[in-house]
Amino acid sequence: MDNFLLIILVIVVAIALWLIAVFNGLIKLKNRTQEAFSDIDVQLKRRHDLIPNLIETVKGYAKYEKEVFEKVTAARTAALNASGVVAKAQAENVLSETLKSIFAVAENYPDLKASQNFLQLQDELSDTENKIQAARRFYNGNVRDFNTTTEVFPNNLVAGVLGFKKFDFFQVEQESERKNVEVKF
Repeated sequence: MDNFLLIILVIVVAIALWLIAVFNGLIKLKNRTQEAFSDIDVQLKRRHDLIPNLIETVKGYAKYEKEVFEKVTAARTAALNASGVVAKAQAENVLSETLKSIFAVAENYPDLKASQNFLQLQDELSDTENKIQAARRFYNGNVRDFNTTTEVFPNNLVAGVLGFKKFDFFQVEQESERKNVEVKF
């Protein structure tokens, strides 16, 4: 009888240790994923801070492009007010599209394209866009790891009971970014 109780105790302790390991692993992955999203947020804030300077610079040269400035400002406001991964990703995708319109306007103003201030802002925005892409890839990698861990058996049992929910990917939804670049000579 003592051996039977000892075997049951060992099994219970093993299960408890496994549950603790799974729980701690899920918490680590969840925290890492949340940290990765905050990295995206930092870069998005930087982009949001650059946009008013860019608009003011372009306004000085392109006084008659009021509609473009209003669209960019509205998209920036929507992006600032978006909450949640999916809503934020959608708002940022719209903002990216409207930013392209400012650079299209700049093409019509040679003095603006030559402006040191505009060139510097354009470089900073380009650098920020690259950092956003890197942060998005890092976040999506963490989301993949977390979601996979919560979906595989038997972790899915523990994750379900403890209320761990899947994270959403921060995705590009613009068809223009998915299309092949057309090169003409």
